[in-house]
Amino acid sequence: MTLLANLEKDFTKNIMGYSTMGIIISTCLGSIAIMQTLTFGNGFLQMAIVMLCVAICSAHNAAILTLQNPKLIFKLLGASVVLNTLVIIISIIL
Repeated sequence: MTLLANLEKDFTKNIMGYSTMGIIISTCLGSIAIMQTLTFGNGFLQMAIVMLCVAICSAHNAAILTLQNPKLIFKLLGASVVLNTLVIIISIIL
């Protein structure tokens, strides 16, 4: 099995603990990404990036709160971490 499949299997098995950690990770990375984005001003591009970060973090949190399928929660967590990390890295480089 691949690493991703193993992570998804373990996430599904221990959904309650990983959901709590996922909310913390997603929210913290999202807030860092938003603050990094807003250091460049408050133009249309910055607000669009802020909207994307808030939307993906909110979608992940809403999926947990509405007891969605653990595979969906895992995919949303991965998307949130990847998107917010990219925003942070790009804002540090620029």
